[in-house]
Amino acid sequence: MIQLHNISLAFGGRQIFDKLSWTIKDNKRIGLVGPNGAGKTTLLKVLTGEQDIDEGSIQLGGSSLGYLRQEAEEANIEQSVIEEALTAFENVEALEAREKEILAELDRETDHTTDRYERLLHDLDDVHHALHAADAHTAKPRAESVLMGLGFAAEDLERPLSTFSGGWRMRVALARLLLKAPDVLLLDEPTNHLDIDSIAWLEAYLKAYRGTIVIVSHDRYVLDRLVTTTAEMAGGTVNEFAGNYSFYLTERVAQREIQRSAFINQQKQIAEAERFIERFRAKATKARQVQSRVKALEKLERLPEPESDGASISFRFPAPTRSARSVVSLSTFSKVYPSDEGPIEVFREAEPLVVERGNKIALIGRNGAGKSTLARILGGTEPFDGERRVGRDVDINFFAQHTADTLDPRDTIMEAVQRAATGQTETEIRSILGAFLFRGDDVFKPIKVLSGGERSRVALAKTLVAPANFLILDEPTNHLDIRSIDVLITAMQQYSGTFAVVSHDRHFLDQVATEVWRVEDGGVQVYPGTYSEFRWHRERQDAEGAEATRKARPPKARKAQKEKKKQAPKPPPEPAEVNRPGPSDEAVAKYASMNTFNLRRLHEKTEASIMEAEERKSELESRLSDPSLYGDESESQRTTAAYDVVRTELEELYGKWESLSEVLGNRKR
Repeated sequence: MIQLHNISLAFGGRQIFDKLSWTIKDNKRIGLVGPNGAGKTTLLKVLTGEQDIDEGSIQLGGSSLGYLRQEAEEANIEQSVIEEALTAFENVEALEAREKEILAELDRETDHTTDRYERLLHDLDDVHHALHAADAHTAKPRAESVLMGLGFAAEDLERPLSTFSGGWRMRVALARLLLKAPDVLLLDEPTNHLDIDSIAWLEAYLKAYRGTIVIVSHDRYVLDRLVTTTAEMAGGTVNEFAGNYSFYLTERVAQREIQRSAFINQQKQIAEAERFIERFRAKATKARQVQSRVKALEKLERLPEPESDGASISFRFPAPTRSARSVVSLSTFSKVYPSDEGPIEVFREAEPLVVERGNKIALIGRNGAGKSTLARILGGTEPFDGERRVGRDVDINFFAQHTADTLDPRDTIMEAVQRAATGQTETEIRSILGAFLFRGDDVFKPIKVLSGGERSRVALAKTLVAPANFLILDEPTNHLDIRSIDVLITAMQQYSGTFAVVSHDRHFLDQVATEVWRVEDGGVQVYPGTYSEFRWHRERQDAEGAEATRKARPPKARKAQKEKKKQAPKPPPEPAEVNRPGPSDEAVAKYASMNTFNLRRLHEKTEASIMEAEERKSELESRLSDPSLYGDESESQRTTAAYDVVRTELEELYGKWESLSEVLGNRKR
């Protein structure tokens, strides 16, 4: 358990923490939330000791901490990916070296009755216990498993770090941290450099993590599906909510209403007391009452005015003109990039594609699959083998991370956006910039003094104020906070034009897209529907594929697999399991109208379904614990997806079983 007591910190006259007290309990998964600049990253640095505090105290209670920063950490870039990940087990290497030393000394001892010989045996026993606790013999398979879960292919593991971009190096840093398995994980935007598949893997891994997690993230899916406690940073303090991000949003509204009512009532009382004092100050007969109210006001602990949630921040895209029905079409196409190690084939005779007027397209796929390449091909900025046709009256605006490099460093933020705007007033532009975290006099800062993230937000604002009927946006949410993402979601939902968006933010995609294009294996698969519908469709496919493989296995092989699963190491249990909610009133009411005979039959059938699902889960766990699985990336992804599906199925079955059990139990009373 970690305790922060009355800590305060100020930078340049700005109070970051004001007598902040917070207890981080063991085995909690905590989402640390709050607007940009609230001090979330600073608080993580305070916990690690990287940032001193002005006053207060911090007690770590003997916990080991591991911290993932937003920026890349220093690493030996000449090492291979797997070598860098294995540095997480440096203590294991030291133990193995000590084991060799002791064994060598034991060999030199000729008298096995001495105290020295006994001490060496005792030391060797201690070393063996430590190696067993660290699970040393599985270090390399575990490292490979984690790296592949984070998106590395088997052939990438021996490549030197120097051949990878900063984003891929961040994945190695994350893998190293996960393998070290400290008591407390401090994660600052861990999903920033991950694709959707890697984020889903990380989510499942962290759910099963045996320890405490404090995570800062703008990914709503992660905050909803992973965290069990939400800690809001506001006004220099931390306020905890006992639930995920959606629970926090609901509770915060109710809490803000209570705070606002209390504040308004207190202000009325203060105003009445002040009027009384002012009115009767000169009357001798009221002197005692006046003095009583003066003292009461002096002693009164004044409530702070509740912070606004910023709900008024919003913007709309310029109204798009009507384009032809076919906005952009691609014939069968291919794309190859030259490299020092030979040509890299991104698309290979990919099927023709058509973007139709009004389409809201999500471009998804693992990093390196070709999402950004496809976005550039659609936008006409990437040469390729094939034909691209643009419909009549189509006006394209394209945002990518490099768009920030085209800004004039001499412009102010306001000037840069005004140049692209048509017809918007300064007030409207200020509102748009406010949605992207530039408020007050910030809008007059020159571009040249901005950070990379700030420039990216300016470039995004500039793209969105310019009139267009086809928007192509490559990772538009990367440098936004949750509130700004919500503003962008609302604007895109109201936009009547066409767009294609690349993003790893699943909540964002689910809210804005009505069609999903999955880029994989040199082609593009088109799925009509929302991201959630796409995900359901893929999970069913994967689960059916896994079930077909299981049934196709000969009976002897199935029996051998059952024997193997008994001996196979199991993944760690999920902390979330102990917090499984009980049966809901609605579910209980649904079964209450059934007769007892049918209830018992359904109860038995549900138990049988649970046993069958548990068996499938055990088989999948056995496969997931087999290092050879990860040599086939697509098979490992299918197995992981099937495992996620069966866990969800089990959760639903257990909920159903509990509801039925409660109804049957009530009938016996």
